[in-house]
Amino acid sequence: MYHLKEKFKTNSFSRRLLSVKQKEMSMDAEVIVIGSGIAGLTVAALIAGEGKKVKILEKNWLPGGCSSSYPRKHFVFESGATTLVGLDENMPLDYLLRKTGIKIPAIPLSLPMQVYLKNGQCIHRFQSLEAWIQEAERVFGKKNQKVFWEKCFQISKAVWETSLQQLHFPPSDIRDLFMMVKGFRWNQLRSLPFAFTTVAEFLKKYELDTNTDLVDFVNEQLMITAQNTMEEVNMLFGATALCYTNFGNYYLNGGMIEMVNPIMNYIQDRGGEILLRTGVEKVRRNQDYFEIHTSQQVFHTPQVVFAIPVNNVLEIWDEPEILQRYSPRLLPSEKLNSAFTIGAVFKRKKNFESLHHQIHLSKPLSFTGSSSIFVSISHHEDTMRCKPDEVVINISTHIPDPEKTWVEDKEEVVAEIFSVLEEKGMFLKEDLIFYHASTPKSWAKWTSRKWGFVGGYPQYKAIKPWQMISARMVKNKAYLCGDSTYPGQGIPGACLSGIIAFEKWKSDGKG
Repeated sequence: MYHLKEKFKTNSFSRRLLSVKQKEMSMDAEVIVIGSGIAGLTVAALIAGEGKKVKILEKNWLPGGCSSSYPRKHFVFESGATTLVGLDENMPLDYLLRKTGIKIPAIPLSLPMQVYLKNGQCIHRFQSLEAWIQEAERVFGKKNQKVFWEKCFQISKAVWETSLQQLHFPPSDIRDLFMMVKGFRWNQLRSLPFAFTTVAEFLKKYELDTNTDLVDFVNEQLMITAQNTMEEVNMLFGATALCYTNFGNYYLNGGMIEMVNPIMNYIQDRGGEILLRTGVEKVRRNQDYFEIHTSQQVFHTPQVVFAIPVNNVLEIWDEPEILQRYSPRLLPSEKLNSAFTIGAVFKRKKNFESLHHQIHLSKPLSFTGSSSIFVSISHHEDTMRCKPDEVVINISTHIPDPEKTWVEDKEEVVAEIFSVLEEKGMFLKEDLIFYHASTPKSWAKWTSRKWGFVGGYPQYKAIKPWQMISARMVKNKAYLCGDSTYPGQGIPGACLSGIIAFEKWKSDGKG
C-alpha cells in the first residue's frame, strides 16, 4: 500500500509540474484534433463533454470531411457519404447522440436501396428482414436464402452490440486488456469464429457460391461498404456490410452537413473551437507537449488526436519511433480505392421509390474498370439542396490503385454513366441542368488524403480485427481515429473509431 501511495504522490506531482509547464508554454488547447470528419467530430465532442478545451484543425474550408456537403451553383452536393446509418440501438451514432444529447433531424427511409442486376432485374433492399428474404428468394431462388440472410443479420447485430461493449479493442496495453475483461460477455464468443471465415467460404457453406447473380450482388454490395470482394472480407465485417440496409437508413434535408452542424455546435457551446483552412504541415513532440505547425502559426498542446488516415499522419509526424512502428502497417495505393464521382442536377419528372440505387454494369466503365455505380437522389421535399422542380444526384464508382489509375477523359466516363441512367429510366439527358465530375486528384485536393483514397482501409483476410491499427499511438499523448483504423469504415465505423479513441484517452487519465 505504501508503494501505491508513493506512486500516486509521484503522479500527482508530475501532473502539477506538467500543468505549470503548460501555463509557461501557453497551451492553445488541452487537446487538439487534426481533421473534422465524423471520427474527429465524435472524439472532439466526447472530450468537450468532459469539460476539456478542444481545438479542431481542418485543412478544408468546410467541416465534416467525407461526411459533409458543399454548395455549388446554388445547389448542395454530398462530399462523400450519402447514406446515414448508425442510429439504431447498440450502434455508434446513437451512442454518441445519447451520450451528448445532440439531436439530428434525420428522416427515416422506408426503402433503403434498389439494386439493378445485369440481367435487368431490380431488387428492393427492404429494411424488414422478412421482407428482404422474400425479395432475395424471388430474385435469387429459394435455396438457402432464408438461412443465409438470417445468419448474416444475427452476426451483424452481435458485432454492433459487442463493439460498444468492447471499446478498448484492439488492446495496446494492460489497461485495455483489463477493460476488455470487464466488458466481456459469454455471448461475445459466438461471433469470434466468423473472423476466420470469408464471405466466399460462407456462401460455399450454404451452396450459394455457384449462384452467379447472388455472387455478383454480394461482391458489389461489399465494394460499397467493406471496399473489397467476398474472397477477402471476413464474415464479421461482411455480415455488417451486407445487412446495413436491414437497419435504420436515414436522410437529412440539406445534406450531411446537417449532421455535422449540430455536433460542431455542441463542441463550440462547451468552449471548443474549429479552425478551417488550417492545414497541419508538421507535428513535433517534445517531452511534455506537441508542436502543431501550420502555415499560419504553431499550436502547442499536451495531447493530440489524429483524425486523418495513418498514411497522412506519417507524412507530418516523422518521428523515428512512430515511423518504425506504423510504416509496416500502411496499405499502399494498390490495396486502396479512390472514386470517380459526379454531382448533377436534373429537372424533376417524378418522385423515386428509393433514394439510393446501385446499378450493375453490363461492361466495365472506361478507365476505371468499375462494375457498378452508386446513385443517391435528393428527397423530393428537400428544398435546401435545390428547387422543388429539381433533383440533385450524387454518383460514385470505384477507382482501384488511385496513384496509378488515371482517368484520361472525364467526359467519356460521364457520358457512359448518363447513358446508363437514361437506359434505366431514371433521368433523361435533355433534363440535365448542371453537372461536375471529380477524379482521385480532386479527392486528394478536397480531403487531403494520400492519393485521394476514400472509403477507408479495405478488409483483407490476412488482417484480422485485432491486427488492425489501434487508437492509441502514445499513451496519454497521441491517439488515432478515422477510417484507416479499427473499425473505421462508413459513418457508423468512423464514429465508433472516434468513440474508441475517446475511451482510451479517458482511461489514460484525461491528461
